[in-house]
Amino acid sequence: MILESIHHVAIICSDYDKSKAFYTQTLGLRIISEIYREQRDSYKLDLELPNGNQIELFSFPNPPTRVNSPEAQGLRHLAFVVSSVKEAAHYLQSQGVAVEEIRVDELTGKDYTFFKDPDGLPLELYQK
Repeated sequence: MILESIHHVAIICSDYDKSKAFYTQTLGLRIISEIYREQRDSYKLDLELPNGNQIELFSFPNPPTRVNSPEAQGLRHLAFVVSSVKEAAHYLQSQGVAVEEIRVDELTGKDYTFFKDPDGLPLELYQK
């Protein structure tokens, strides 16, 4: 078996409307489909990045909170490629999103920074 790429990343949010607005309006992801699953009292929102990668945004009643320690086991962060970290960071800040100081990856020499979604999920901007 040879893996070719990541198809999607699934995120469970605590406030569906707030997270939907963040990922679609603030980050500009395109909605592929939105489904309400009555049996689960849950929404499933499929979002697409320009390169075809997808994010599945789920809502569930009373999901447990995420352990948000940067070194906790599990998914550490989700990174997005951007053509300019400075421009993307400036845009996010203009939308009221707190963005960390831009750093340089000591191994690649590329700029990167972090910000968080409405639930505190760590997201990264990484220079193309």
